[in-house]
Amino acid sequence: MDKILIVDDEPSHLTQTQETAIKAGFTTITARCGNEALSLLRADQNIKAMILDLVMPEIDGMGVLNIMRNESLNIPVIIQTGKASLDTIIPAMRYGAIDYIVKPVSTERITISLQNALRIKGLENCLKNERARKSGMFNADDIITKSPAMERVLYLINKAAKNTIPVLLEGENGVGKELIARSIYGGGERSAKPFISLNCASIKKEQIDSVLFGHVIGAFNNAKTSHKGKFEEAHGGTLFLDEIGELPSDTQEKLLQVIQNGEIKPEGSMEAKKIDVRLISATNKRLLTLAKNGIFREDLYYRLNVFPIYIPPLRDRMEDIAPLAEHFINRFSAETGRRIHGIEANAMQLLKSYDWPENIRQFENAIFRSVTLAQNAWLQLSDFPQITNTIKQAINNNDKSKFIQRTPIHIDDMPLVLNKNETSTKINDRFLTENGGITPIAQLEKELIIFALKRHSGKMSKIARELGIGRSTLYRKLKEYGLEQTIDKNAA
Repeated sequence: MDKILIVDDEPSHLTQTQETAIKAGFTTITARCGNEALSLLRADQNIKAMILDLVMPEIDGMGVLNIMRNESLNIPVIIQTGKASLDTIIPAMRYGAIDYIVKPVSTERITISLQNALRIKGLENCLKNERARKSGMFNADDIITKSPAMERVLYLINKAAKNTIPVLLEGENGVGKELIARSIYGGGERSAKPFISLNCASIKKEQIDSVLFGHVIGAFNNAKTSHKGKFEEAHGGTLFLDEIGELPSDTQEKLLQVIQNGEIKPEGSMEAKKIDVRLISATNKRLLTLAKNGIFREDLYYRLNVFPIYIPPLRDRMEDIAPLAEHFINRFSAETGRRIHGIEANAMQLLKSYDWPENIRQFENAIFRSVTLAQNAWLQLSDFPQITNTIKQAINNNDKSKFIQRTPIHIDDMPLVLNKNETSTKINDRFLTENGGITPIAQLEKELIIFALKRHSGKMSKIARELGIGRSTLYRKLKEYGLEQTIDKNAA
């Protein structure tokens, strides 16, 4: 139930208003003077609205409204007066009051006034949230959560926003990874620059390089114009790569080069372009597990995993169900033109007993459906038929312990599936032979030199320097392993 602050210096009026508000279904706290009311407002962030008497000693109602405005104590205020007078009501409205009630207060009048006040506040919060998201100013303070499980996430978001190191977001589908990425972006110094988002799983293998790095005219069939890739679009700003674990292996190698060198080479182009991009990646699997199983490049993983943030699933933060429900009800009520005031207690208990395998995305859809089809001003059990049917099915199956559509799969237990465009090949340990023996040092050394030759295009000085040997030693080993023919005689 919503908490209401009632302020009146006359005990009888205070008690009467409090009893009326309780009958209307609100939780109440009281204050007998303006100073006490201000102290409560500063200390308690859960107060949703206030009924304020205008005539009080020391600080009167107008004084309280003035201080609230100066200190940005933004909650809806309903003024209470013994006589409706425009000389008092109009100035109070100018100071921020949204309604007035005349003593003695009827239950119906106070109920309507408080419901309207909370509805207005909810719409204001939704509008503020949406404006922040669209303007790029969305940050950790705009994330709707009351769960202790999210405290570390909010702390890490604020830390990540203060620098430009790569961030890796891990969490199940639907937990809000893009929202977290936007909050990092919105809280940082690049918030005025572009935020470009790409779901890597949604792009075909043959198109992903062009989408990421761009292409020039004639780079491939039908390349009739040049195209900027996502990296170039995000230049100076932030690039969010969702489901990065789905990138094909050859694209992973190119991405590693981009991160290391700070430049891209569009398809079909011989010239590299310098880029300045803050990279935020996300995956619904443990990327380290993918790397250890040879599905994802381990060297790329360590480049991306500089600042990891794990977002817990909704079932591990049930304290967020109520505030998220309030937010979505206000938002969808405004979008659909419905007058939905909230959700009944038994329906709320239903939502909290469900495991939400698709997390916030599924929860949001459930609220949208219920708001759209609701027959009453308050959402009821009957407005969530899919969940109640699941519970009935679970009871019929003698499984009363889990009211879920399907067992949620934790990120640590996600099945390891290769990219659908790639064939599955077994990747052997490079230190073991096919029969399980230890690979000879000479073979490993030869493979390392071949790798270095390809990586640095035969530039002997650089290869020798990175291998930690002299050039004469390098030439001797090339001859020893029969690799002289691979040398570019013009390379430095």
